[in-house]
Amino acid sequence: MKRWYEELFTNYARTYDTECYTAGTSGEVDFLEKEFDHDRSKSILDIGCGTGRHAIELARRGYSVTGIDLSASQLERAGQKAKEAGVHIDLFQLNACSLPFRNDFDFAIMLCEGGFSLQETDALNFQILEGAERALRSPGKLIFSTLNALFPLYHNLRNFYDSQPGGAKIGECTFNPMTFRDHNIMTFADDDGNTRILETDERYYAPSEICWYLTSLRFKQSSIYGCRLGNFSRDHSLTIDDFEMLVVAEK
Repeated sequence: MKRWYEELFTNYARTYDTECYTAGTSGEVDFLEKEFDHDRSKSILDIGCGTGRHAIELARRGYSVTGIDLSASQLERAGQKAKEAGVHIDLFQLNACSLPFRNDFDFAIMLCEGGFSLQETDALNFQILEGAERALRSPGKLIFSTLNALFPLYHNLRNFYDSQPGGAKIGECTFNPMTFRDHNIMTFADDDGNTRILETDERYYAPSEICWYLTSLRFKQSSIYGCRLGNFSRDHSLTIDDFEMLVVAEK
């Protein structure tokens, strides 16, 4: 039986590229380049690359990028877009919970919930971070975004979802403050225009949890910031008003 995120991305590649949260790609890659010190000799792993929006923009700027994703249709779309853009990206259909790489990359990115926080258990989410750490050389850097548990403790998720533009709509939602999990009903149209309804389950994380995870994985330093669409910056301190947090961990 397919998990909810597998169902979502079975036939959602072209529609995904029209969602509002894809509009900030260029600005987000500006931030990544600063973190890479603009060193185009370094190799990058994009975990949960989806349709390749960050990977393709990085490749356009001269970086060597490998993208992995669980969804065959998302990867197919990424390949088509890369060809249209005249760039090369190595693409592999892999489960982020069982990455095969060891000391192969200088940087790893995992943005817009690229697998992490979507898993049904904390152990599986942790396995994704374990795999990312193994994939990195030392020194190396992991940059990812994840859902901020401070946000639903102080804000009504129902009101937040209703205020968001885009095709996918969230109906009933229930945030559990004991588990930091939000169960909700998502209604969306797939690439063929068919209306689909899914029960989703996402894990929000407290900053202290993320810091503990990264410390236990032997990252030497980790920093957490507020994650703002198209405007990633180390100047944005994380607050209760940030729906997502941006994490930079150095190995």
